[in-house]
Amino acid sequence: MSKNISFQRIKQPRSVAIVVAHPDDETLWAGGTILSHPSWVCFIACLCRGSDTDRAPKFHEALKVLKSEGIMGDLDDGPEQNPLVETVIEQTILKLLPDKHYDLIITHSPAGEYTRHIRHEEVSKGVIKLWHAGKISAGELWTFAYEDGDGKYYPRPIETDTVFRRLTKRVWMRKYSIITETYGFGKNSFEAETTPLAESFRQFTNSYDAKKTL
Repeated sequence: MSKNISFQRIKQPRSVAIVVAHPDDETLWAGGTILSHPSWVCFIACLCRGSDTDRAPKFHEALKVLKSEGIMGDLDDGPEQNPLVETVIEQTILKLLPDKHYDLIITHSPAGEYTRHIRHEEVSKGVIKLWHAGKISAGELWTFAYEDGDGKYYPRPIETDTVFRRLTKRVWMRKYSIITETYGFGKNSFEAETTPLAESFRQFTNSYDAKKTL
C-alpha cells in the first residue's frame, strides 16, 4: 500500500543587509532589532572609517556581538562634511555589499536621524536609488525613523512610523554595552545618551514609494 508523504517546506533564515555610514550607526539605530532576531542572517556594510585604527577594530568586535558578518569602506568623513559625488557613494555600496537577493535592507533615512549628518543622508539616497534602479535586489526596505526636534533634544524613535518596537531591558542593556564597552563611548557621550530604548523604521515594499522620499 502506498503512503502519501507530505514534505514540510523548510523556512529559510531571513537575509538582511544593513547599510550605514559609520561604525556604531548599526547599533544605535538598529542594534536592538538585530539582537532580537537571532535567526536573521545579517550583513552590515559600513561606508566610512575603514582606515580608522580606533573605530575599525571596534566595528569588527561589534559584529561578533551582533552575530553578523560585515565590511567597511573608507569614504571621506572629515569634520567639514563636504558632500560626496553620488556615483562615488553608489559605487562604494555596490562594492561592499555582496551581490545577492536580500529579504530586507535597512539603512538611514534620507533626512538622517538627527540634525545634521550629510553622510547619513547620502548613504540613504544611494541605497534607495540603487534599489529603484534594480542594482540592489531586496524584497523590502526599512529606513531608520528618528527625529531630534531640529536639534532640540537627543534623537527619538518616531512612534507613529511603520515599524516601532520597544526593546526589552535585556536587549537594550546588550545594545548599550556595545556602545559603551565595545565602542568605548563614555556614559555622558552623545552616543550613550542617545542609545534609544525603542527602535523605529519606515517600511517600503516597493522602490517607487521609497524614491518619493528623496
